[in-house]
Amino acid sequence: MKTEIETAEELALLQSFENNKYSKLEGDELAAMNASLKGAAADTIKKLSKKKLISIRLLEDDIERLKSIAMNEGMPYQTYISHILHKVTTGRVDYR
Repeated sequence: MKTEIETAEELALLQSFENNKYSKLEGDELAAMNASLKGAAADTIKKLSKKKLISIRLLEDDIERLKSIAMNEGMPYQTYISHILHKVTTGRVDYR
């Protein structure tokens, strides 16, 4: 499976790796890095899994269309709405 490069930063990291600009970590250095990365991953998971319940009023026709789209995507409509809102708030969908 080929990984897609999405940003200039990702491309620069890949090129640096391919040009052997990174060194191998061993022993205590490797253990410290692993601990740091595990902590960062745990913090990220904790942050991303925090959810807050909201109420929102939508037009019935919009809800029916959302349900239809969600069904075609294979997910519950409330999950689909959350998914779309997340994409908008993270800049992966242009809402303008």
